[in-house]
Amino acid sequence: MGFEVIKPGLLSTLQDEGRYGQRKYGVITSGPMDLFAHRAANILVGNDWGAAALEMTLLGPSMVAQKDMLLSLCGADMEADVDGIPVPLWRSFLIRKGEQLNVHYAVKGCRAYLAVYGGFEVKPVMGSRSTYLRAGIGGHQGRALQAGDELPVRKVMVGDYLLHHPVAVSSFIRPDYEENPIVRVIQGREAALFTDASRRSFLAQSYIVTAQSDRMGYRLEGKKLELSDGVPSEMISEAVVQGTIQVPPSGQPILLMADCQTTGGYPRIAHVITADLPLVAQVKPGGKLRFREVSHREAQEQFLLQAMDLRLLEAGVRAWVRDRGGN
Repeated sequence: MGFEVIKPGLLSTLQDEGRYGQRKYGVITSGPMDLFAHRAANILVGNDWGAAALEMTLLGPSMVAQKDMLLSLCGADMEADVDGIPVPLWRSFLIRKGEQLNVHYAVKGCRAYLAVYGGFEVKPVMGSRSTYLRAGIGGHQGRALQAGDELPVRKVMVGDYLLHHPVAVSSFIRPDYEENPIVRVIQGREAALFTDASRRSFLAQSYIVTAQSDRMGYRLEGKKLELSDGVPSEMISEAVVQGTIQVPPSGQPILLMADCQTTGGYPRIAHVITADLPLVAQVKPGGKLRFREVSHREAQEQFLLQAMDLRLLEAGVRAWVRDRGGN
């Protein structure tokens, strides 16, 4: 038992940290668009970082609890309530059997993550519970939620020490979500193949995130980027990952996201640093992105700092539980 889905929301899918070790076979990674919010939500309810959580896009679902559960909601500012009573974001809260959780439209940001103590119980496919919509695998029957679905949750007891869980994610460590963020990038392998003017333009202008954007990639619209004379617009395919920015013959960049392909044949002008991917994940269609180039060293430092913040949050949750007689 877990939840009965009354309204599914716009696009609600189960995602764990991703389907790793399969890219050599052409199987994509998937996983959450905003890895920080996904991990934080799991930490708040005492789960491992990689437990499956519900990723909700723009508009969340309405679901009835089939048992008492400890939940957390992190990421976009999707106002939520339980039977009409508002519930906190970035903090765990309790829902009782028979109560209805309603997650509304994202006031700020684009995606939120709902975690439940024990984790959602769905069968792994190739070692992951992540939903890959195009292939119809993973998650709940390989698809987004529909009205009438029942989402099972692992059979765990919600101990008394968790019923009034006060641990929250400090605003000091949350990503600074903005409608039009400046996102840090490192130089791509083929950056030198573009004209000097295009390289300057790439960093100077704002790009609109178009309505054709999805979990596979964000199609960006701005001043056309051009390759130097004699450089082919397509080349032998090489590996790409989430954060890679490719430039097809149209000159309009494509920023690859969680469901991106394993290889690509377009020149790679830049790559978004891992620590800033959550900022990109929270930009709605119609929002704007600007890019700022940084060194590999800064990219690595920011990645480690973000990981340390999550480790400290996890340590704080565990210490609070331990002090109250929990495991």
